[in-house]
Amino acid sequence: MKLKQYIKLVCLASLTVTAASCLDLEPKADLGDNLVWNKADNFQLFANQFYGWLPDFSSAISDSPHSDYRSDLVCESKRNVYSDGTNTIPTSDGNYTGNYKHIYYTNLLLKNAQNFGDAKAIAVPVAEAKFFRAFSYFELVQLYGNVILLTEPVDLDSEKLSASRDDRSVVIDQVIKDLKEAAEDLPETVSEAGCLTKYAAYAMLSRVALFEGTWQKFHTNGKDATANTARSEELLTIAKDAADKVISCKKYKLFYNATLGNESYRYMFTLEDGVQCNPANLSKADNTEYILMKRHRNGDKTAWNLTHGMVANACYLTHKLVNMYLCSDGLPTTISSKFKGDKGVTDEFMERDNRMGNNMLYHGQKYWNNDGAWRTTWTDADLEKTLVANVRSGSGYQNRKWGTEREVADYYESYDFPVIRYAEVLLNYAEAVYELNGEISDSELDYSLNLVRLRVNPNMPKLTNKLIADHSPMFMREEIRRERTVELILEGHRIDDLKRWATAEEEMPQNQLGVKVTGTWFENNWSNQSRSLNADGYIIMYEGRVWSDKHYLYPLPSDQLQLNPQLEQNPGWKN
Repeated sequence: MKLKQYIKLVCLASLTVTAASCLDLEPKADLGDNLVWNKADNFQLFANQFYGWLPDFSSAISDSPHSDYRSDLVCESKRNVYSDGTNTIPTSDGNYTGNYKHIYYTNLLLKNAQNFGDAKAIAVPVAEAKFFRAFSYFELVQLYGNVILLTEPVDLDSEKLSASRDDRSVVIDQVIKDLKEAAEDLPETVSEAGCLTKYAAYAMLSRVALFEGTWQKFHTNGKDATANTARSEELLTIAKDAADKVISCKKYKLFYNATLGNESYRYMFTLEDGVQCNPANLSKADNTEYILMKRHRNGDKTAWNLTHGMVANACYLTHKLVNMYLCSDGLPTTISSKFKGDKGVTDEFMERDNRMGNNMLYHGQKYWNNDGAWRTTWTDADLEKTLVANVRSGSGYQNRKWGTEREVADYYESYDFPVIRYAEVLLNYAEAVYELNGEISDSELDYSLNLVRLRVNPNMPKLTNKLIADHSPMFMREEIRRERTVELILEGHRIDDLKRWATAEEEMPQNQLGVKVTGTWFENNWSNQSRSLNADGYIIMYEGRVWSDKHYLYPLPSDQLQLNPQLEQNPGWKN
């Protein structure tokens, strides 16, 4: 791998920059060797740049490697080549070169830290550099598998830039080492919202170890594997223990407010500062759940038109996703007596997991946005001026997540993006325990997954071993995965989950379907519906999707292979 076009020394720019912090949305300084490394404060100033690399809304709701638009559950008005399985080898790839550029910067700080006389004074920026190096390498492994491991800033003519790739296990071991060391020196509580803590490092460690542990389990022994390899057992143990450190510290809890009640889940994603954005008048300071977030300030323009880009017919949800929401008795629609069917236009929404209504609009529902029908009193008086959902477009299922209810110009919603939230850690714990042991006790479920399940479903039965045993065909693994999917939808997890579970080959080729038309309200009330229907009467959004083993990894960009043939292309992409 030669990065001669991409790796260059961080040039001397300006030390007269305004004080940077983890709230800054973009790096504020490019600081060079001859001035940066003589003061502890300058190590921190340099490290503050790293926060600009955190994932943002693009990771979840625009066409990027982790986006749910590249999965099986969400689609839009045009076909996605990655979801379809028709992507090709790119000439260049900013994900590849961008992550190596980030790694170079972290290595530069870490190299200079070795020569600084007061290790304690720079412990935090050193820990931040290790965290972000780990973050970047994990990203590379998720996308490309084996990659070259560099732990120092190399010269442009170094042989290391022309080497073959290191095995993914070697890279993941370095990621784990970096995160463990970062956790040792990061503070227990933040000095400023958005900064790293030791528990952010442990939360990230739980994500990394769970991903790689399940990858090794299912890509070695098959998607239905019950036995672990030695490697998967090691990693799943790390994932469980790291998640437990976050849970047992008791510094985080799921966001819930009595005034918001069963809509607490929905309003968590639209918290802002300096303006009322929910009926309880809560702000970001009330969010006890986000462990690490990409910060946005009120009044700053972001790159995404969140409300108009995601709400109503802007985002097409699929029947497959809708069917994943349980009924109010904790059972799937296929076996629950509570399921009302789909003949009436709102029947599917009745007696369901409340997260379904938090995330979706049903036909005829009154709602608000930032375009002419926004909330002003935050009381029932606002119901006098609303929008009314008309789902007769797209898939017939419409999204609600990420939509504001206040008056604000497009692109100026200032929600934080949840890079890691506590709910994920609880779900990581439950899955790691189950995959490690082949079982999970009711007390372990109560310690983790059931907290997520019951947050806005206080009357839903818990997930228990008896519930599974009494209702065939239900399986604990499937229910753990279901909880993860519906909780984290549109946050950039689904396609990575399918890949690590080795189930993408089964899930991704399926047709993406919308509402059922034949024999339902839609048959007589959606006259201009022009898409084809399948044999059961459901709208076919997209068909002919394919998946092969090669799609579990992205192809390396051709420019990197030309620079360094030792890299070799990923399997299946060579011809």
